[in-house]
Amino acid sequence: MKIFIYILMILGIGLIVFNATKLDMSNPFEGESAVAAIGILAAACAVLLMVILQLALRVRKKKRGRNHLDSNS
Repeated sequence: MKIFIYILMILGIGLIVFNATKLDMSNPFEGESAVAAIGILAAACAVLLMVILQLALRVRKKKRGRNHLDSNS
């Protein structure tokens, strides 16, 4: 699962970079530039969700470890 999350994050960052090259700063919301802006926002959301998932899994792992230690006492 950890490797899958990293792969998705790398793909998302790659899409952000690719769409940033398609973005026209003089007219950011017209034509192909609008599609690139939407793509950048969608990829950024995906990367953010993967970071949140990674943090949630880390918290769950620490919580399980702490509960296991408390039950042995």
